[in-house]
Amino acid sequence: MSIKTAECVSPKHPDKICDFIADSLLDAYLAIDKNSRTAIEVMGGHKLITINGEVTSLGKPDLEKIVKSIVGDDYTVQINIVAQSPEIARGVDIGGAGDQGIMKGYATAETQSMTPLEYELARNLCQEIYKVYPFDGKTQVTLIDGKVSAVVASFQHAPTEALTALVQSIITSKNYYINPAGEWNQGGFDADTGLSGRKLIVDNYGPEIPIGGGSFSGKDYTKVDRSGAYMARKIAVDFISAGAKEAFVKLAYAIGVPEPVMAIAIVDGKEIPITGYDLTPRGIRELLRLDEVTYAETAMWGHFGRGCGWDL
Repeated sequence: MSIKTAECVSPKHPDKICDFIADSLLDAYLAIDKNSRTAIEVMGGHKLITINGEVTSLGKPDLEKIVKSIVGDDYTVQINIVAQSPEIARGVDIGGAGDQGIMKGYATAETQSMTPLEYELARNLCQEIYKVYPFDGKTQVTLIDGKVSAVVASFQHAPTEALTALVQSIITSKNYYINPAGEWNQGGFDADTGLSGRKLIVDNYGPEIPIGGGSFSGKDYTKVDRSGAYMARKIAVDFISAGAKEAFVKLAYAIGVPEPVMAIAIVDGKEIPITGYDLTPRGIRELLRLDEVTYAETAMWGHFGRGCGWDL
């Protein structure tokens, strides 16, 4: 018996608001200076937003104005941004990776998005509910032998009876758990504190697929946590497009070194080396055109299976 479960959260979930803020600030720097280097962390909740991190850029965007345009003028915004460490910069300046790390990529032929079925179903359900109830919310889908066994949906400002009818119209299941703790109207930053980089499994492929561990939001392309993960996905997608059924890609980098120290793929159970790609940070930027991405859009609904350059 095969049992798999995946979840998704709406863009108004506190953690995802923080991801959106981090990537909106990244976009603001890149709009002025394409060579900006950013590592921005965001924590928010209860009328307070804290921005912390390292940025080296010719750009000087109004960060407080950007944040308040997202969360409202009634929030206090604390900003503590310093320049990137010169000891890190000396390795990045020559084209090296901004840090050591391991990145994982994945693709499967079982869905059109090339993401796991349970993940795609949970995300699609969350997106459809969000069209009706654009608030804080979560969905979760459990599959047994490929068939939907249980569906969970909890959404702010969504009457249980109406939400149940909506969910049942979208996905057929044996068991529904709709607002299982009761209806709720206090959500988002009014209910919980959020932190950027905390929804890593939702950002990737769901819990059945291993990830490298690094977060994405707030980081420019020199941070291989982000660009390397995007490239690993691109390579996996290429294997599926060439006829494979399932592909896992593993990359690893050393700080300051352009080329990866590991580049391997497991394609339909067979391990093979990765060749024919420029896997340096600069090569990844050029292939995936990462200096043209609107990163705030990637902060919502996961980073894979949505038609981005690394999905094609």
